[in-house]
Amino acid sequence: MTVTSQDSTSGASDTRRPTFGNSLWLIALLVVLAVLMCASIVIGSREVDWSDIVAALGGSTDNIGQGAIAKRIPRTVLAIVVGAALGLAGAVMQGITRNPLADTGILGVNMGASLAVVIGMAWFGLWTQTSMIWVAVLGAAGAALFVYVVGSLGRGGATPLKLALAGAATSAAFASFITAIMLPRNDIAGNIRSWQIGGVGGASFEVIRQGLPFLIVGFVICLLSARSLNSLALGDEVASGLGERVAVVRAVAALGAVLLCGAATAIAGPIGFVGLVVPHLCRLLIGIDNRWLLPFSALTGAGLLVAADILGRIVARPSEIDVGIITALVGAPFFIYIVRRQKIREL
Repeated sequence: MTVTSQDSTSGASDTRRPTFGNSLWLIALLVVLAVLMCASIVIGSREVDWSDIVAALGGSTDNIGQGAIAKRIPRTVLAIVVGAALGLAGAVMQGITRNPLADTGILGVNMGASLAVVIGMAWFGLWTQTSMIWVAVLGAAGAALFVYVVGSLGRGGATPLKLALAGAATSAAFASFITAIMLPRNDIAGNIRSWQIGGVGGASFEVIRQGLPFLIVGFVICLLSARSLNSLALGDEVASGLGERVAVVRAVAALGAVLLCGAATAIAGPIGFVGLVVPHLCRLLIGIDNRWLLPFSALTGAGLLVAADILGRIVARPSEIDVGIITALVGAPFFIYIVRRQKIREL
């Protein structure tokens, strides 16, 4: 199996940077995330004061302000969980394919999960959160496998641009299928359209609880794959010489990414570009060592989605813009930049 290498994640024998500097970045990132969490609880269409926050944290919802805070807390937690899942999944996908364009949204994985969920809703009456998560995971896995097979066809194997084109074409086809399924089903079309945008506005701790087992397993698998992904970054032959079973490593790491993507899509809708932007930003800060990159990508993804949710509440007051729209506005220009840079380097 031939995979084209990207210079930002492969070809370097030294994958480590001074851990002291990375530790400082970790502390700074945790501080920023804590500030964003507080801002997410405070900022919204309705202003609240500290007494409402303290009362709401104690379980009180006696007035409107306390009720607003009680809704923002699970919303913030969901943004953190989903952002971390998508950021980590993106870093793993880029690691196993050595493709700077790899992202669960761009490669069609999110849309595969969406199509599976829509089919389950429309044709099989699947509305429970757990069943939706299982269906989304299966759809994400099927889409990932399909895109990789299509992108591997022809000369050169699975090059970054071929995978991106295959993913874009697959996403467009799946989106058309979703529309075709929704058109004759007015009874569910409104709910599907709202969910398909991608957002955390309808969060509840029950929804988070049902997705948590899948997310925990996905996080564990991905983080445990970090050392093996470092070996893969040196090339398949070198990784095999170091004792890695390349196909097994890719399959296991991909399973973790699919679990994260499927569960995140089921509970928050298809949110794109987080997995593309976050790993690139983290590499600029802490280098390409996946033992640092993967946890940093999870934390940065959490912060990015919380920030996007806050921005969506501010720019359209008293209405809100879903985070899926905000991340697309941020991620689309970044994607174009990466494509142009990659194309220039291949000339």
